[in-house]
Amino acid sequence: MLALGTSTVVAQGRGGGNFDPAQFKQRMIEDLKEAMEVKDDAEWAAIEPKVGKVMDARGEVMASTMRGGFGRGGRNRQRGGGDDQGTNNTDQQQRRRGPGGMFGPPSAAVTALQKAVDDKAPTAEIKAKLKIVQDEAKEKVAALTAAQDDLRSVLTPRQEAIATLHGLL
Repeated sequence: MLALGTSTVVAQGRGGGNFDPAQFKQRMIEDLKEAMEVKDDAEWAAIEPKVGKVMDARGEVMASTMRGGFGRGGRNRQRGGGDDQGTNNTDQQQRRRGPGGMFGPPSAAVTALQKAVDDKAPTAEIKAKLKIVQDEAKEKVAALTAAQDDLRSVLTPRQEAIATLHGLL
């Protein structure tokens, strides 16, 4: 869902260096309201905050599992990734997006694991740091599941189907 939505945003000329996660989230919420055909403000008032919590929780899960590829430039950074003027394009992209890429800043555990990998730390140290990141990710998945269950509690079966088709459930 996020990848398709991001492609759409970029294709419409609203993405690139000016990507605003809050605007992206708001557009997705508005699209969902329209798809669900919710006309009653009271009904939407019950649904919207739960949708936001699911989206936030999903972003946290993605951030905990995809930090290296998006927030640090991935393999290209390790290979240099520069242009003919000797600048590093990946570093320029990171400055535009901020330190954590499109998902926000990395957690301390992810930062520590990345440092251990970059420093080629001993296996035991990497395993210990990896376990911390994996445990953190499990907690975030549990929070996502709880947010999804909470959202389901206010949806009709048709709305639940639409939310599922939009990648929320």
